[in-house]
Amino acid sequence: MAMKVKPPAPWQIRHPNAAGIDVGSAAHYVAVPADRCEQPVRCFSSDTQDLQALAEWLSECGVDTVAMESTGVYWIALYELLESRGFTVCLSDARHVKNVSGRKSDVIDCQWLQQLMTYGLLQAAFRPQEQICALRTVVRERQRLIEDQGRCVQHMQKVLTQMNVQLANQLSDIAGKSGLAIIRAIVAGERDGMKLAALRDYRVHASQEQIARSLQGSWREEHLLCLASALSLFEAYATQIEQFDRAIERMLVREARIHGEVPAAKKNKRGGKHAPSFDARSALYHWAGVDLTQIGGIDVSTALVVLSEVGWDLSKFNSSKCFANWLGLCPSTRITGGKRIGGATKRARNRAAQALKLAAQGLQRSHCALGAYYRKVAARSGAGKAITATAHKLARIIYAMLTHKSEFVARSQEHHEQQHRQRSLRQLQRKAALMGFQLQPIPAA
Repeated sequence: MAMKVKPPAPWQIRHPNAAGIDVGSAAHYVAVPADRCEQPVRCFSSDTQDLQALAEWLSECGVDTVAMESTGVYWIALYELLESRGFTVCLSDARHVKNVSGRKSDVIDCQWLQQLMTYGLLQAAFRPQEQICALRTVVRERQRLIEDQGRCVQHMQKVLTQMNVQLANQLSDIAGKSGLAIIRAIVAGERDGMKLAALRDYRVHASQEQIARSLQGSWREEHLLCLASALSLFEAYATQIEQFDRAIERMLVREARIHGEVPAAKKNKRGGKHAPSFDARSALYHWAGVDLTQIGGIDVSTALVVLSEVGWDLSKFNSSKCFANWLGLCPSTRITGGKRIGGATKRARNRAAQALKLAAQGLQRSHCALGAYYRKVAARSGAGKAITATAHKLARIIYAMLTHKSEFVARSQEHHEQQHRQRSLRQLQRKAALMGFQLQPIPAA
């Protein structure tokens, strides 16, 4: 059967004043159009003075668009400098600009980037505004400090186990209020189990006698030294995290765009023990204009991570589908020979997507519509696909809220089940009509 195939459009020059830069750790190779300079390819070192000379040379050559690869973190200083000079910088994925097979060199790479950008064959990666990038850097560093602090907790628990101090069997978290009070007393020199157990909080379910029984250890000198070291690092990380919380609060207050009362919280979502120490919900609302904690499964910590990664302006994404594709949450469409050979999501190391997946995982026992959707997909396809599908739905909701600056309308589990029943009924009616039948409800008894 003959197929109507639209002939491909001829290549057109989209950016005649484009340049290509092959980014490296010590040197950058730059290529401009051949008619702009006698030496269209030059090499500049990564020093600040040479980067400024690079920008001056591009201005002399009449370049207004620059393409470069996202190589490690070496591109950041050059990107910020060129953007401040007024150039349109296209940051592309290195996997999308692989050269054809053959010889490979830095000169060929920068010329290939310049040629692709000239014909408009490169797609710029998403990079938020400068103030959002600053907030993202601080939030990421805070998360790294929390992870390092968690390793200190693991070290303290290991040392206590080596001394046969079974405190972890009585307390769910040795880094809580009771656990830290007992560990600080042990480091200070207290060995009496009853005195140590008396430091427990009144909310602890274990009795004082049970805790005192678990605090009979060997108290070896080398283990006590390691315990004191781990405790000191833990408290140092806590101090650093508090400083980063203050910095995040200052950034959000300084860039606040909306002033007014915060909508009432439908449910108290603190965000766990690693939540910011300030009122992050109000600060994020005044900064972004929406309250993402209204969505089921999203707490303050998740909202902070997502907004610091994507910002409040998603106009660079044409639709919610593009936004979900950037997050790596939408299924792929690989088709060959008229058959679909796979629909797995692409592998993307995206912090916002990871936060949304954790939020989706927490919806498995929720009584809202999102929780019902998670359980429906999990029963059909398994927990892994249910987490990705629910995170995809969360991403589309966030896109709609940030784009239209609207509030989230919560739906109950009964509403979701009723909608699902109506859709199933319409599908059955269509199938029956195609086969020449008509569905009739059973009369009630």
